[in-house]
Amino acid sequence: MSVESIKTKSAIVDEIKAKLDGAESVVVIDYIGTTVEQATAMRAKLREADVDYTVYKNTMIARAVEGTAFEGIKDSLEGPSALAISKTDAVAPARVINSAIKEYGKMAFKSGYVEGIFYDAEGLAQIANIPSRDELIAKFMGSIQSPVGKFVRTLAAIAEEKA
Repeated sequence: MSVESIKTKSAIVDEIKAKLDGAESVVVIDYIGTTVEQATAMRAKLREADVDYTVYKNTMIARAVEGTAFEGIKDSLEGPSALAISKTDAVAPARVINSAIKEYGKMAFKSGYVEGIFYDAEGLAQIANIPSRDELIAKFMGSIQSPVGKFVRTLAAIAEEKA
């Protein structure tokens, strides 16, 4: 193995480590069967959700996660693997990838970490169904506004009746 090859591999491992540093979630997927168009569309959706999606060799991923909090994903690194990493929204990678899996009927979750907890493929599929933070806030605000609105309408009806 040449010195240049070793430097290149070391740079890739360092790149993965940098992406994992401070990550809220890391999802490993099997991307087999997707067309270039499907992969491009999924990447665009992941970018919109501020998720980094990159295909790496399994050996590079294994070296990068060794000794880190993400070491548990090493067992799922067989066959083609891609990493989806988010530093802002812990559920975003699983949610976007799950929607692509449903839309294209291809790809599959392997494993991942969400907020420091390891999940297998089934666990990630369940997490993918959790609404986004914005959706949860909107639902909460709607549930607060409903009783208040009803109270205001009742008071207005009483005021009109007395007038």
